[in-house]
Amino acid sequence: MAALLGSYTVPLLGVSIFIATLTYFTYKQLSSYLQKWFLMKPIPELEGTYPFIGNALQFKSNAGDFFKQVQGFASDFYDKPLFKIWIGMVPFVIVFHSDTVEPIVSNPAHMEKAHAYNFLHPWLGTGLLTSTGAKWRQRRKMLTPTFHFSILMDFLEVMNEQAEILVGKLEKQAGKGPFNCFSHVTLCALDIICETAMGKKVDAQSNSDSEYVKSVYKMSDIVSSRQRKPWFWSDFVYNYFGEGREHDRTLKILHSFTRKVINEKAEKMSDIESDSEPKEGMKKRSAFLDMLLKTTDEHGNRMSRQDIQEEVDTFMFEGHDTTAASMNWALHLLGSNPEVQRKVQQELQEVFGTSDRPITMEDVKKLKYLECVIKETLRLFPSVPFFARTIREECHISESQVPLSL
Repeated sequence: MAALLGSYTVPLLGVSIFIATLTYFTYKQLSSYLQKWFLMKPIPELEGTYPFIGNALQFKSNAGDFFKQVQGFASDFYDKPLFKIWIGMVPFVIVFHSDTVEPIVSNPAHMEKAHAYNFLHPWLGTGLLTSTGAKWRQRRKMLTPTFHFSILMDFLEVMNEQAEILVGKLEKQAGKGPFNCFSHVTLCALDIICETAMGKKVDAQSNSDSEYVKSVYKMSDIVSSRQRKPWFWSDFVYNYFGEGREHDRTLKILHSFTRKVINEKAEKMSDIESDSEPKEGMKKRSAFLDMLLKTTDEHGNRMSRQDIQEEVDTFMFEGHDTTAASMNWALHLLGSNPEVQRKVQQELQEVFGTSDRPITMEDVKKLKYLECVIKETLRLFPSVPFFARTIREECHISESQVPLSL
């Protein structure tokens, strides 16, 4: 009997430890959830909020529909200083008036990115978009010189080339009735960003079936979808029951591409530095990647290959997405406001006449009304319509207490 009991001792002990650990973490989660629920009870919330799953079942699966849904929420609570939604057991306080947003963005204690940004880490690491605290400040200081206006001017030629391809594609659709220009504009933005960020042509406008191009869009959709589904926040559940495998396949394509480009650039730069005499006719235009390879911190240390890849991937993701969004909204608003479109057309006629020459920076400075249109577009439809922060310091907004670690 003693021998039989002994043979079960180790398995029973293991099961007991597992149950005890699970019970402890469940208790901690429930305690935290209930504490936040009571603290935040005075803050208005959406109808149909259920325990533990919150409002997750109400959210639209399509990113575009979800954006419209959030706009609807903001309209419903427009007369309120703030409101809350629950994604699973995690509450999100939504602030959208200038006087309620100001206490958040002006306080350095609230710089930490929210949990939803963690799902970008496998792709972007902890680059400028996803990092926080000291690393974010150091990285921003290092990268600021790479966005100097004179450097951006060097890529006007790239923008002209890609814009000409876009116009050619749109001309083929002209006069044939309404059509969706979103994909055309987005592929143009991706071509521009690829060449300015990496110095690499991907020819997205002429080859939208490119494996890298498709992977950029696929990964964006995968991450966005996971952020709205708390039942897939666990890596274990996501890998076995969600899109984990598709996520990893897509990630491998993206990282392999950028890693290859970085290695090629680094080798080429090393060859140039070792060559005592520059080659005649060598291209002088430097891509974002070229500058990253030369960038140093205050101690003279260069960025590691991993750091460089984080920033290149971040630039690719944020750069093409935000640029494409602003361009598409601008076209939409021009089409919806014919009188404004006529004024823009008149201004272009005054600057260019009948010439189809490439645009110069001097031309850009003269396009004052078009600049106003673009700025108004960004005011009405910001390229990044919302962002999230974790509260690490007690915060009161319009007499409502926002609990810590929210």
